[in-house]
Amino acid sequence: MTTTSDIVREIRQIEIITNRLVNETMAGSYHSVFKGQGMEFQEVREYAIGDDVRLIDWNVTARTRKPFIKTFREERELTVMLMVDLSGSMYFGSGLSREKALPSEIIKRNFAARIAALLAFSAIRNNDRVGLLLYTDRIEKYIPPHKGRNHVLRVIREVLTHEPSGTSTDGNVAIEYALRMLTSKSIVFMVSDFMQPNKLRRSLSIMNKKHDLIAIRVTDQRELELPAIGEIYLEDPESHEMFLADTSDARLRSAYQKRVNNIRKDMETIFKQLRIDTVDLENGAPYVIPIARLFKKRANRY
Repeated sequence: MTTTSDIVREIRQIEIITNRLVNETMAGSYHSVFKGQGMEFQEVREYAIGDDVRLIDWNVTARTRKPFIKTFREERELTVMLMVDLSGSMYFGSGLSREKALPSEIIKRNFAARIAALLAFSAIRNNDRVGLLLYTDRIEKYIPPHKGRNHVLRVIREVLTHEPSGTSTDGNVAIEYALRMLTSKSIVFMVSDFMQPNKLRRSLSIMNKKHDLIAIRVTDQRELELPAIGEIYLEDPESHEMFLADTSDARLRSAYQKRVNNIRKDMETIFKQLRIDTVDLENGAPYVIPIARLFKKRANRY
């Protein structure tokens, strides 16, 4: 049984590890790829050799009889919305962690909390606001965007501890809600296993046109193929339907793997067609470098 002290310890561990990862790996990646919404005037200063003559303030120059230029600063503040799937399939975990910073046994939901923490601490380091939307087949929890360490710790706590009412998934409900809540263009990270590809196409398209959408797909190695271990009972984590499967049957394992691969390929096709940036993360595996690599790719592109 997980106690309050266990949760506090877990959150504290996540904060310590994530701050180190942000400082060591993500410090420049986030800032370089997510620019402010524009430039605002800061001040005028006397012209120096090498300055852009197009920035000369002719009114001040005429009045002082010395060349002065306008200086600007980036409007840095952005809004980051973390949309995290808490449906039944996110409670799966094979316990195959290969990341030293992660516990040996980790479910996809807790892995998503680590990812959310990395993105949230990267955002507040750059003075951006962070919001959270937890969903299943309904809206489970919405936290409006704010700044600060305490706010981020609350976001992490909610991802780790919120008890969802629903078990199935409907990403459309979450996207429609987020579109209503986000009044200005924002950066949206959608963290899910994305197991309902064709149902999401339209809403993903709308979200990506109005905001900067990045899909983070979380999978577990044991979800991709069935091990040959004989007869076992399998339970659908979202419908709770149970059935007996003979995993020693090669045809059954092949059919299962084919179905999973088709779902993943369908989702990949949609991401590609809609030009949605995506990163695939395996539960329990290193996750910082793949995210930083995506950020670098975006920075080079833009």
